[in-house]
Amino acid sequence: MAQAQDNKPLFIISGFLIIYALIASSGMLHPLMKYLHTAKTSDLQIAMGFICGGIGILGAIINSIRKPGDTIIDRFVLQPLPGILLILLMAMAIRWYLEPVVKLISQSLQPVLGFKIYKILNLNYVVLGLLAGVLLTNTYGIPKFAASGVKCARFVLKMGVIMLGARYSFAELAKLGTYSIFLVGTFVLGTVFFVLWLGNLFKQPKTMTGVLSAGMGVCGVSATVAVAPVVKAKSEEMAYTIGTILSFGIICMFVFPTIGHWAGMNPVQFGAWAGTGILNSAQVAAAALAFNAVDIKTLKVAEIFNITRVLFLPIIVLVLATWFGKETGKKLTFKEVVIDKFPIFILGFLLLFAMSSMGLFSPPTHYKGKYIDFSYNDRTQVTEKEWETLNDALKANEIKGLTEEQMAAVTDLIAQRQIAGNYENRADKKVFNKQGEDRMFQLESVLAAAKAKEINLSKDVKGAIKHAVKQVHKKSKTVTTLTDCMIWFFAFGLIGLGMQITKKAVLQAGGWPLAIGLISGVTKAVLSFFVVLWLVKDVVLK
Repeated sequence: MAQAQDNKPLFIISGFLIIYALIASSGMLHPLMKYLHTAKTSDLQIAMGFICGGIGILGAIINSIRKPGDTIIDRFVLQPLPGILLILLMAMAIRWYLEPVVKLISQSLQPVLGFKIYKILNLNYVVLGLLAGVLLTNTYGIPKFAASGVKCARFVLKMGVIMLGARYSFAELAKLGTYSIFLVGTFVLGTVFFVLWLGNLFKQPKTMTGVLSAGMGVCGVSATVAVAPVVKAKSEEMAYTIGTILSFGIICMFVFPTIGHWAGMNPVQFGAWAGTGILNSAQVAAAALAFNAVDIKTLKVAEIFNITRVLFLPIIVLVLATWFGKETGKKLTFKEVVIDKFPIFILGFLLLFAMSSMGLFSPPTHYKGKYIDFSYNDRTQVTEKEWETLNDALKANEIKGLTEEQMAAVTDLIAQRQIAGNYENRADKKVFNKQGEDRMFQLESVLAAAKAKEINLSKDVKGAIKHAVKQVHKKSKTVTTLTDCMIWFFAFGLIGLGMQITKKAVLQAGGWPLAIGLISGVTKAVLSFFVVLWLVKDVVLK
């Protein structure tokens, strides 16, 4: 017979959420939200407070007036509800308060350190949520009332992986040359199999080896989360993998640019190497900008290579499902691997990926819901004041140090008042968009050169050019909504995951995961360095 549930924690958490929503709706918190740069989310904060708090109060009342049972509603709604709301409350605090505070502290330290520490250490909601969960479970412990809700974490993480599929499309592959696809595919698969071999050599658990191989081979945290259920990885093994990826990335971020300059790599070659050898996106971008802050091509190539690894995720999931099945001693058939063993949530990822590639959410050329629109319209024009700023600066010869192509792009921006192709070529969309793309590339290069202090531009001129570039970047509302859902799923799931990582479990694992990660990471970095120099030329981006 089911035991009576203590409803006090549920009433308290729900009451706190409703009180917070009332205070936020009164405007009392607006100055703080503005300081933390979260004022845009004030409506969401209020809505989540009222909705989650209301659901919690309703659940507590139902629990109070009925006898506990073992129905589907009891097991999947009423019993986990207190834990779910506790984790949601923690996620809200991290997203709207802790993460912004960490960013502000990081920005204040930037003049001293020379970089933003929150980007380098990846101190976003993912890592902060995981650490918060670990801290709670190893100090106070998981509250008894929250135990059932914490078990929902893995399911919620799977939902986040499904949402991830909407952020990418096959069109990204069109930006890569044949050698580039071969390079990424070879090193993704090669690293996965190499880590599996190292895990066997060092006699590590199959669960640890499987999740580490995906994290080091494919795309870091996303691959770790996606593969963990397939190989039945434990929470602490996922934490080890994420920690190894971030640690290795920090080392690479400082070492890669130095070696790249020493070897005389061109911008495209270094971008390809960084995008192949460094897993974390923020660290890839930091390394690319450290190598060359003026030529925007370095960053673009690095990000494209970085993106492409995500496209190999479903393939790696299938490979590891087959490997894990064989390692358990079962003789698997095609049906067992593809149908029975292939995770349903990855099918969801593939479905959204296919829909995204067909352009159902936004143009199929998008990346993370962002796409370029060079069409002539009032919404893409610079303001009258910005146009006057640019025109006066050009007439006064204040825009100096630009290349011939960059100056032509600035002159064209003033003439057209927006970034677009030549008006007479608007009927030929391919030519028209190519002209607009070339001009935007030159304007981005101007901003990069100004940021690197290679040229001197006034604040108003930089602001006008930056706004013009921003105007042609569009966002899909559908993909933005799906991305917001993914962020909350990951925030919730990783806090719950952290709550399952105990000090004892971490100490039992020893240092082998880190050793395997470093061996495989260094091997991939060295081999990809020579392959990039051999194969990748300055023609990858068309």
